[in-house]
Amino acid sequence: MDELVVRTEVYADPEEVYDFLLDFPRYANYSEYLREVRTVTGDGGPGTKYALTFAWWKISYTARSEVTGVEPPERIDWEITKDIDAGGCWRVTPPESVEGDDDDDADATDDAPCEVALEVQFDPGSASSDALDLPRLVSFDWVLKKAIPLIRDEAERVVERAVQDLEGSTRDVDLDVYVDSDRI
Repeated sequence: MDELVVRTEVYADPEEVYDFLLDFPRYANYSEYLREVRTVTGDGGPGTKYALTFAWWKISYTARSEVTGVEPPERIDWEITKDIDAGGCWRVTPPESVEGDDDDDADATDDAPCEVALEVQFDPGSASSDALDLPRLVSFDWVLKKAIPLIRDEAERVVERAVQDLEGSTRDVDLDVYVDSDRI
């Protein structure tokens, strides 16, 4: 499995961050290629299913995802349920748990950021060529070769824009990005 982790700090209450991230339909506001997230069934908790419509170049694709577990206010697990083996989670780490905080100052956690991480694991080799209606003379391998490198940029964009909405202002968001993949 290939892996991508994008983490940063956000100056907002961890419960507010968690509730914000649980609102999957909002993600279309942050992504260049995600056009719509429609709730198929559920209320955001485990078992909630979504239809995520992506559009890139001349290709449109609707992925199906499901929330597989939640641990409020610290974790939301999800997986793609057809066409590719992929999944991940959002993690929210409260200020008192973020490494490097000074526990001597009781007020330090009031203004301290929490950490937010988007973790994605996927197997590009599991992608189904039957999932896309490709233009003539375009191979599925060509599409994968072009699209997979976009995953990192999209993950970074989503995290940056979510942080800006959570904080209510624009700032340079310092991202810590971990990639375990030869493809992205």
